[in-house]
Amino acid sequence: MTASPDLSTEIAALIAAEGPIPLARFMGLANAHYYATRDPFGVGGDFITAPEISQMFGELIGLALVDIWQRAGGGPAAYVELGPGRGTLAADALRAMGKADLAPPVHLVETSPRLREMQAERAPQASWHDAIDTLPTDMPLLIVANEFFDALPIRQLISTVAGWREQMVKIDDADGGGFALVPDTKLMDSLIPHHLLDAAPGSIVEQNPDALKIAAALARRLEAQGGAMLIVDYGHDGSRHGDTLQAVRAHAYADPLAYPGSSDLTAHVDFLALEAAATAAGARVAGPVEQGQWLIALGISDRAASLGRGAPGRSGEIASAYRRLTHPDEMGSLFKALAVTASRWPDMAGFA
Repeated sequence: MTASPDLSTEIAALIAAEGPIPLARFMGLANAHYYATRDPFGVGGDFITAPEISQMFGELIGLALVDIWQRAGGGPAAYVELGPGRGTLAADALRAMGKADLAPPVHLVETSPRLREMQAERAPQASWHDAIDTLPTDMPLLIVANEFFDALPIRQLISTVAGWREQMVKIDDADGGGFALVPDTKLMDSLIPHHLLDAAPGSIVEQNPDALKIAAALARRLEAQGGAMLIVDYGHDGSRHGDTLQAVRAHAYADPLAYPGSSDLTAHVDFLALEAAATAAGARVAGPVEQGQWLIALGISDRAASLGRGAPGRSGEIASAYRRLTHPDEMGSLFKALAVTASRWPDMAGFA
């Protein structure tokens, strides 16, 4: 289905022709259109990510990658970023890596033409990929995935009095033609963990098959080629279940079904599931650890102090960015970091 200015009309026509569609399909169509048609980042967009808050975030990631690359023996390696946004993180990371005499070829996995143009301004040396399949196969990969997995389409399963069903999206005639969720008719008990089979009606379990496929495929690549991957996102350790789907529009929460293609749809990342997928592929995993603890272990406090000394007039701004990235009441606890490395590579810093 091609993108259109009114994606709601297009999705409604699809449902009218085929019947209710899986929530995962709705989310995939909505986010593909959303990222292809706008710059969602920053004050003028819908949300602000860590690299847009401060250069410290990208710099520390770049230095962490340099550190593990050096301890692994150096040599050729490629910088890879999944969903690089405006390219801000890549620019900051590559600048820090360059100061340590590492200038890797840059490979960005991005499907949005609009965002590719912005990334080219900050990383003009980059090569772009529509998917991970075409990434280099002849050298180690230093991979960054910041707020990438949370935007991949999730499958929601809901407990009913007649068993577990997949959440579908239908046309809500009672709401003037908007959208609403409805359980499918097909029984899905086989996809539910045994200890949750008897959960109360209305209970929700979320799964992200695409995320697990990508994590496993990249872990296999790391194990074959060498390298490391940093995953930073908001989520949990697999111990929680429930509805985490949310929409953000103009820096405020919105109804996830109300503005398809005009709001950012995300769901909490299950880090335990990502860890299991990467481990099964043969790679070694460290974490997840809370973002605040991880950044402090990497030296963000010293970097903030250094920036403050160099620009006294920005000390308040730097202190505010430091708090936002590290404090438990801000991004420090909700966001987490996970390291995936080739089994023959050393451990990544920050995960002790």
